[in-house]
Amino acid sequence: MEKNEKWLDWAVELQSIAQAGLFYGKDVFDLERYERIREIAAEMLSYKTQIPPDKVKDLFCSDVGYQTPKLDTRAAIFENDKILLVKEKNGTWSLPGGWVDVNVSVKENIIKEVKEEAGLDVAVDLVIAVQDREKHNLPVYAYKICKVFALCSVKGGFFRENLETVDSGYFSWDELPPLALDKNNEEQIRMCFEAYHAENWKTQID
Repeated sequence: MEKNEKWLDWAVELQSIAQAGLFYGKDVFDLERYERIREIAAEMLSYKTQIPPDKVKDLFCSDVGYQTPKLDTRAAIFENDKILLVKEKNGTWSLPGGWVDVNVSVKENIIKEVKEEAGLDVAVDLVIAVQDREKHNLPVYAYKICKVFALCSVKGGFFRENLETVDSGYFSWDELPPLALDKNNEEQIRMCFEAYHAENWKTQID
């Protein structure tokens, strides 16, 4: 899915309205209508993307309450003017990171994800940016994502192959490997380099 596809915006808005209605609504007939609106939004996505309806419903219609973006964290770690990337099983590389778990803070999640994916113990030094994912990354998803990039420093540890990553390495700006573009692209990696070199970086926010 690409940016600026109006049908996707409509499906997301319908899903959001239906989700709020199902949570706050009281009338049984209104609840039936909201459930049908949610089904229509899922059917739109399935029809346009060829993703099976059951999978769309699992991804798109599983939340309850007022709909808010999901949180994703990414850690920027440098050594000798090179940035740390981890290699995923599909062969692409990304900044260590992932979804923020419900039982930890953003800072705690950054530390946890770096330990799990890169084997390193880190301190979180600076928030580089808070981004609306769909303004920067493709493909656009049916759910909204807020990405938090943070500059971190290493306190210890070493890489071990794990369930999510098979390798790690430090790369200079002009020798970046194939990136997992849905998670981080060259624009975002460059931003991390700029933050690392800046004397007084101001957190960027969309």
